[in-house]
Amino acid sequence: MGFQRAKSDESAYRGSTGASAVLTASLRASIRRDLLSASTRLVPRKANVYTAGGYDGNVYLLEKGQVKTAVVTPAGKECLLAVYAANDIFGELCFAGGERAETATTMKDALLWQIPCGGLLALLTRDGMARDLVKYLAARSAEQQQIITELATADGEHRLAATLLRLARKLGKQDPRSLRLEEPISHQELSEMVGTTRPRVTEFMRRFRDRGLIEFSGPFLIVKEHALIEYLERHLRWEDCSTPQGTVNAKIMC
Repeated sequence: MGFQRAKSDESAYRGSTGASAVLTASLRASIRRDLLSASTRLVPRKANVYTAGGYDGNVYLLEKGQVKTAVVTPAGKECLLAVYAANDIFGELCFAGGERAETATTMKDALLWQIPCGGLLALLTRDGMARDLVKYLAARSAEQQQIITELATADGEHRLAATLLRLARKLGKQDPRSLRLEEPISHQELSEMVGTTRPRVTEFMRRFRDRGLIEFSGPFLIVKEHALIEYLERHLRWEDCSTPQGTVNAKIMC
């Protein structure tokens, strides 16, 4: 199960990345041909692209920079949903109408295309881009299901390992030592993604460093992709425990 989970996470990542690239290329071609009404926005670091509770009828294509989406619980706790980088598409829940459920905030200066939902829907119908959008949304759904599975079945340390692996594959650059994250992501932001506390993330990061899973290189974080995969395969093995009284789903470390 651990091996399958690591592989399914990689498959979800590759599916989301590939589907996003196809849809991004189609959108750019339509913008260049003036078939799609769109405008550019330069949003400074730590500014909101849109906010929860607001009405925003746009899909966004990120040209450069970094954006995160997050929700705040009634108790005031922030949950970081996703991090987007250049060539990513976000804000597609505008298709559902109504208020935004999440807030999108830049993590660094960002240049993005702002595309009205209505115009995009008309173009999808007219130019046969609907298939690309469906593939993209299905891949994103698979990625989110993987994250939900981890939240429900894995402890905080292993959720952090899986999150670092996803972030490195999405945002990292190739390095002789593996994947290099050059844009800082704080322990607080990691805790909001993983669903634990900042001190716990700091402790887990220390353990990962001591085990050779990550490495700090000046301002950069080196994520050892293959070492992290092996770590997850070793430790994330769960099986169902059956009792005479019935079946109890339990997490068993192998």
